[in-house]
Amino acid sequence: MKQKSPLTNFAPRKVNPSVSLLAGVALGSLTACAANTDTKEIEPPIAYATEISVSTAADGGLRPAIGTQNIQVYRANRAEPTHLDGLDHTYLHAPMLAYWKGKFHLDYLSAPVNEHDMPTPTSYTSSEDGVNWETPKTLFPSYQRPNGEYTLTHQRSSFYIAPNDKLLATAFHGKYPRPNDGSGIGRVVREIKEDGSFGPIYFIRYNSQEDWDPADAAEYPFYTESKDQAFKDACESLLSNKLMTAQWWEEDRSEDGFYREKGKALSYYHMPDGKVVGIWKNAVTMTTDDEGESWIRTGFAKNIPINSSKYWAEKTKDGDYALVFNPTTRLRHPLAIATSQDGTNFDNLLSVHGELPDQRFPGLYKNMGPQYVRGISEGNGTPPDEDLWLTYSVNKEDIWVSRVPAPVEFAVEKKIFFDDFETSSHNGLPENWNIYRPIWAPTEVIDTDSKQGMALSLSDEDPSDYASVTRVFPKGRSALIRFKLLLEQTDGRLEIDVANAEGLRPVQIAFTEDGKVEARHEGIWKPAGEYEAGKWMDIEIDVNPNKNVDRFQFRINGQEVLYRIAYFTDLARTVERLTIRTGEFRYRGVGGQELPESDYKVKKAIYLIDDVSIEANREPQP
Repeated sequence: MKQKSPLTNFAPRKVNPSVSLLAGVALGSLTACAANTDTKEIEPPIAYATEISVSTAADGGLRPAIGTQNIQVYRANRAEPTHLDGLDHTYLHAPMLAYWKGKFHLDYLSAPVNEHDMPTPTSYTSSEDGVNWETPKTLFPSYQRPNGEYTLTHQRSSFYIAPNDKLLATAFHGKYPRPNDGSGIGRVVREIKEDGSFGPIYFIRYNSQEDWDPADAAEYPFYTESKDQAFKDACESLLSNKLMTAQWWEEDRSEDGFYREKGKALSYYHMPDGKVVGIWKNAVTMTTDDEGESWIRTGFAKNIPINSSKYWAEKTKDGDYALVFNPTTRLRHPLAIATSQDGTNFDNLLSVHGELPDQRFPGLYKNMGPQYVRGISEGNGTPPDEDLWLTYSVNKEDIWVSRVPAPVEFAVEKKIFFDDFETSSHNGLPENWNIYRPIWAPTEVIDTDSKQGMALSLSDEDPSDYASVTRVFPKGRSALIRFKLLLEQTDGRLEIDVANAEGLRPVQIAFTEDGKVEARHEGIWKPAGEYEAGKWMDIEIDVNPNKNVDRFQFRINGQEVLYRIAYFTDLARTVERLTIRTGEFRYRGVGGQELPESDYKVKKAIYLIDDVSIEANREPQP
């Protein structure tokens, strides 16, 4: 017996195929469809100032958005998983984010090896500060259908804070091997409570396709059977929200009138006049004047690369607008941000996540890079700071968040500054520094319990990644950089770079795994002495002291440690950032190869940095 969905509150909507955008078709078909309208061509509501071109480096050759903190939430591990339910899955993807009751709430999909493996459940974690995350647990388990196969959860949206302050989470139960092709079972919902516990699971919407089988949905009751009226009210509110539920179309693709448009992974923001601007997968744009009850298609975003990874658009709390995406047609790195003051004209493309570690676990459809970005949707909470919070997966195997300070900036004007880390920390991380913080290579401001006071600590026990910190300073031909450095061992590697806007590294210095110090002169590593464990050193890097000769001097404890001034390795007319990392520089990682040893920690290395002073555009010395 076939059963139609009980959700038939809306009469079937007659859709003109010439103006109904069916996501997922070929690019040529999309272009033809977008152009085939009965009205004059409409200017897209999102446009970038120029044609975008980035390099194939991990950061795309882009400047970083100053002060961005990249924080790893969960690291896939097959041998020793830390998931509360013991999931040893190595495919982790499609995270979602909300902020409610003083906490960040995040969920994501996981599968054993490949995209759309059986089973695919949804996991959940939370954090009070966005830096330290609870051990994940299963939010929506996969269940067995009558035919013996297990469901695959899928999501383009998940969280919803209802007007009655209930936090709901949803996921779609699809069928193997394509959970989002319209043949699935339905969408489930449950409440997340303030103490972190979960309410019962219900279906909130069944698929209404003709071949839908009610036996597949017997695992959970329909939400209307709940005895909790407040929960049911929250569900009804969600069902009536056409902006939120527009993101559901892809999985069930029903023609019962519930959906107002067809598209994938909608992200949207309100303009001052009340109009909503939306961007979907493949850089498709639409607008609505009635909160999603009807949409006006406006073609593709102008000068934005058409990529099958997601786009995130948001009005930031400083009144500007942000667009976050992978700025190529194919690669899913870097993760970049463009900003706008009017919500239409975007520029200043910057890197948000510019690292690309090796992929540790190969699998089908596992793209490399930081991808499938989502932020906090309108109405889904406001963190206490003014910053933009994002979540995404890296290499489809690790879950990350980023905190991007608003306003988003790429340049520093202050010519001379000093960081002693005594007061310049936020949730244990230094303000104004760009941070790359894997779980096994954390960065934090710590108390040294010595006269040195607070210091920036980088530690590393990750066999396939590193910690990295970057301080941007004013662009110029010269810079005098000083800081204190302590290495607690002589068998770890610490590298120091001074770079330009595109990431060229004219100055490269290393404290090596065998207790040596080296600096690169025209691409050749030259000896610069030895270092001792546990002793503070005064480091001084004088870049272009004469401003016009492409060279640098390197001093430790006031002494020259190179037998001659070193000439640049990468030729760069200017420099503007200092980077310190706990490993060897990588242009970009590689994938498709199993790295079994990456499941196990290596010996921990610890590095302390303090009293960083940078004088940019220093005048030539006599």
